[in-house]
Amino acid sequence: MLPPNISTIKIPAKNNTITMKNVLFSLFTFCVLFSLSSCSVNNAKIDNSLKQYFDANKVDGCFSMENNKTGEITVYNMALDTARTLPASTFKIVNSLIGIETGKITDEKMVIKWDGIKRSNEAWNKDMDMAEAFKVSCVPYYQEVARRIGKDTMQLWLDSLHYGNMQIDTHIDSFWLDNSLKISADEQLGLVQRLYFSQLPFQKRTQKIVQDLMVQENNTLYKLCYKTGWGTDENNNQIGWMVGWIEENMHPYFFVTQIKTADKNIDMAKVRLDITKNILTQYGFFKGRM
Repeated sequence: MLPPNISTIKIPAKNNTITMKNVLFSLFTFCVLFSLSSCSVNNAKIDNSLKQYFDANKVDGCFSMENNKTGEITVYNMALDTARTLPASTFKIVNSLIGIETGKITDEKMVIKWDGIKRSNEAWNKDMDMAEAFKVSCVPYYQEVARRIGKDTMQLWLDSLHYGNMQIDTHIDSFWLDNSLKISADEQLGLVQRLYFSQLPFQKRTQKIVQDLMVQENNTLYKLCYKTGWGTDENNNQIGWMVGWIEENMHPYFFVTQIKTADKNIDMAKVRLDITKNILTQYGFFKGRM
């Protein structure tokens, strides 16, 4: 069923206005491709040796990786890998894509003014552009982006992407944080793979901007690209994410790390990065040989 108040979507590129009928046709086509080719763990290789890294940090969690060259998927903790939970700030990937595609964000240099409210994260207490907001995971910036997108348009895109359970409920500026929206690690893996290859139902310009925002480390040996997230589920567990890809010799490997713990004092930023890098090191990355 179509949102009642959307008749056209304006696409920034080439100043074209495309009718909803044409947009929906394109979205339907991409949606079918997306849903049929979503990441499958039916034939995944289970690697329980990765448990040591979660145990060392006294957390539960899962890890999955896809080798793009062979299509081989490796998973630790399949039960958690296929269970949905809140995406937290990993939703900034999709929020950015929708914001750019709908023209609510012009590009990565678009500044949103600070609302003047002091928050505990000092890095958020200033005017900033999208590139910085993505890097420092600025929640207020992306809450404003979501409000500008609006519930009906946001819902249309979530449905088109088949993003997790596709639930917004009532709060347009917090649904990815309040356990309304949920997604599995397996689904996250499929999302970042399609983002890398510009196979999501967005213009290539839109996807290229977000691909570039994902880059965290880039040197002669490897390129490491990811987005993190941190939130609290309905049972007061701390949920941490690290989703993205590592590229060596122009060959990408897609990965998702999820952390789950009842410890409210966890140094999540350190733990999720340490676990991910330890796993990648075990698999031979960071030497430019993969």
